[in-house]
Amino acid sequence: MECVRIVESVENQSAIEVELDWNDIDADPGKRKSIEAFDVAIRDRVRRKYLVKGPCQPIGNTYPKKKYDKGGRYAEDAFTKTGFNNWKNALEKFNQHVGAANSCHNNARIQFEAFQDQRHSVANVFRENTRKAEVAYRVRLTASLDMTSPRIQKELANACASEVTLAIVKDIGDRVFTILVDEARDVSLKEQMGVVLRYVISEGYVIERFLGIVHVTDTCSRSLKNAINALLSKHNLSLSRVRGQGYDGASNMRGEFNGLKSLILQENPYVMYFHCFSHQLELIIVVVTKGVRVVKDSFNYISMIVNMVGASCKRKDQLRKLQHERLVAQLNDEEVTSGRGQNQETILVRPGDTRWGSHYSTLLRLCSMWPVVEKVLEIVRDDATILDNRSTTEGLIERMDNYEFVFTLHLIKHLLGTTNELSHALLRKDQNIVQAISLIQSVKHQLQSFREDGWEAMLDQTNRFCELHNISQVNMEDIIPRPGGKKHGVELITNLHHYRVEIFYQVVDLIIQEMNNRFYEASNDLLKCIACLDPRNSFSEFNEHQVIHIATLYPEDFSMSECLHLPRQVSNFIANVRCDPQFVVLSDLGSFSMKMVKTKKHLVFPLVYRIIELALVLPVATASVERAFSAMKTIKTDLRNRMGDEWMNDSQVVYIEKDTFSTIDNEPILQHFQSMKTRRIQLSPL
Repeated sequence: MECVRIVESVENQSAIEVELDWNDIDADPGKRKSIEAFDVAIRDRVRRKYLVKGPCQPIGNTYPKKKYDKGGRYAEDAFTKTGFNNWKNALEKFNQHVGAANSCHNNARIQFEAFQDQRHSVANVFRENTRKAEVAYRVRLTASLDMTSPRIQKELANACASEVTLAIVKDIGDRVFTILVDEARDVSLKEQMGVVLRYVISEGYVIERFLGIVHVTDTCSRSLKNAINALLSKHNLSLSRVRGQGYDGASNMRGEFNGLKSLILQENPYVMYFHCFSHQLELIIVVVTKGVRVVKDSFNYISMIVNMVGASCKRKDQLRKLQHERLVAQLNDEEVTSGRGQNQETILVRPGDTRWGSHYSTLLRLCSMWPVVEKVLEIVRDDATILDNRSTTEGLIERMDNYEFVFTLHLIKHLLGTTNELSHALLRKDQNIVQAISLIQSVKHQLQSFREDGWEAMLDQTNRFCELHNISQVNMEDIIPRPGGKKHGVELITNLHHYRVEIFYQVVDLIIQEMNNRFYEASNDLLKCIACLDPRNSFSEFNEHQVIHIATLYPEDFSMSECLHLPRQVSNFIANVRCDPQFVVLSDLGSFSMKMVKTKKHLVFPLVYRIIELALVLPVATASVERAFSAMKTIKTDLRNRMGDEWMNDSQVVYIEKDTFSTIDNEPILQHFQSMKTRRIQLSPL
């Protein structure tokens, strides 16, 4: 209660002084009177008393009698800075402290939950949106999602990308996976690092999914490692579950001491590193091109011929017209057969700068259109108004009539054709390491056989081509000076020695040597063990001891108890699949894994299936990351060169993983979009 008394002021005017009663200042904050309950004149004094007293403090200078437990320790009844230790009566004290349903504690909790719920916010309550307005808003928002409204497309893109990556992470679950990493510059000259995850899904086949692209200001290995850690942590993925890493072979990636490979191995020693097989195959062609003079010259002339013929629309039209007339004449003379899909309109294809395998298509078309290409070059020569262009064209025509050029062209065409299937196979997302090693071994065997027995066939093919196109042939017994020999004392050799030893053997031997040096993974101890799981010929390569050895290389994935059970399970497994007709026709590890899931054998032999999963996730090529960079050029162009990193990443995730995006309903995207910030209308979950 408040005591009121009248006092005389200095100016002899009356004033009212309200005295504060100590009984009104309760020790329990839950029982105290609110500030508004006191007289206006003393509210400031009440506030100061409350602040001085603090929560649950004794009144005045009197302290409550201390309570002690049976052990003689002081029993504290409240959570204060001194601590709570009266656990014997904890439940009773908690209930007493919280109070009834309408106590201040429960009221505070209800108000806090209402504060978190945007639907009960003051702004939303005042708007008083009807159910009809909410439905209309949902329709407009869904339409904006389907049409990518420009006004909110960044937020929608972020919501879509977040749901796509969430679906990918859920698909991985607790399985092991591999990271594929590469770097590239975008149109605004910003260094971007793309990351793709490779894992085995529940159906049993391997898949590669684009996780994201990260802008890195520094391309040193430590910066790349930190960027990978940040990206994995963002999506709740642990580096401890990574079992493979694949890069393009740059020094900052594969360095033995400070490379990205080594930094990851220091944190997780079970991450197998593989240099991108497709990139290694490209490097082999590059080495041959730069290492053999005649091959380098031939590639330069081929590039000049293609550029000269396709330099303008007029020349391309001339090429098409002449090729059409030639095909009509061949059909009339029955030199070629007609049919659906045959004799399509073709034109010379300019080979790619980074895909040397694309030269194979260029060489095939050049050989098939040889007389037409020569005719176009003659037209260009006759129409040339500049002497320099005329002389250049004459030089190209002379080169096409040169026997050495024709021989080298057919040799390169044969070698690129031998590696063509391997090049395309390595670019497949579902390619596995066992199949890739098998294809590499097959190509090596073909190259060796070609070296031993292919000379006569190559010479005969070249001579027949020269006869068909009226190109002068050479006598292999003639004596000629060695090309590129010494200025003084010229060395004489035969044409046979020049073409067979200095061109044929040198080129083929160099390719075989590079294949053996670069694809050293074939001799890797782990891959030798994994190769025995090849299901071809009823598991003819199967070796029980090698399969068991794989488990010892991954102690994080196989416990001691499982290692003890593994020999018996492996023995039972091979006996079972060899007598099962469903497994007889299988030809690769990927189809074998899917068949195990389909027949439920992965549940009967879980340890063996775990070994197969580890084999399938091992990286083959980084083609998926390179495709992501191709998509980056489509999304971030010269006209959109100021696109932000987050927006570009979100757009790229949705664009690349469109298959995953198509499986996601609109509702979770709408709810994610709603939770990003306060909206005018709040949507209720359906």
